[in-house]
Amino acid sequence: MLRPATAADVPRLRDLMADYYAEVGYPFDPAAARDCFGAIVRDPALGRVWMVEAGGDVAGYAVLAFGYSLEHRGKDAFVDDLYVVPARRGRGLGRAALEAVEAAARELGVRALHLEVERENASAQALYRDRGFRDNDRRLMTKRLA
Repeated sequence: MLRPATAADVPRLRDLMADYYAEVGYPFDPAAARDCFGAIVRDPALGRVWMVEAGGDVAGYAVLAFGYSLEHRGKDAFVDDLYVVPARRGRGLGRAALEAVEAAARELGVRALHLEVERENASAQALYRDRGFRDNDRRLMTKRLA
């Protein structure tokens, strides 16, 4: 269901990201997407990227990006993107992908797993809560440096 992405998958990943970002209203830069996917696929120290497949077709993708946390006493990671194409939703692919990403994170020594979810995306929040993710009464704040 999940397979590691390769450099050959980067164009398809870029297209999937374009669809995902259009759906949620995020700005999308095709060249930056290509470069970012290329970097993480080439350098496993950055994280992992998987293709979500069902019935022999690509149905989405998942990205795990590594960090390090003093609070969590070691390696932590963000589920940076988890996307299932609309036509394949509601069939358990997102749940199965999240379970596989979590299992891989454990194998890779990740001590804490984080993710972001849109406030209005109740179905995704329900999935994440069901998998053990909890609100932490903190607000994620971001400052872009480049």
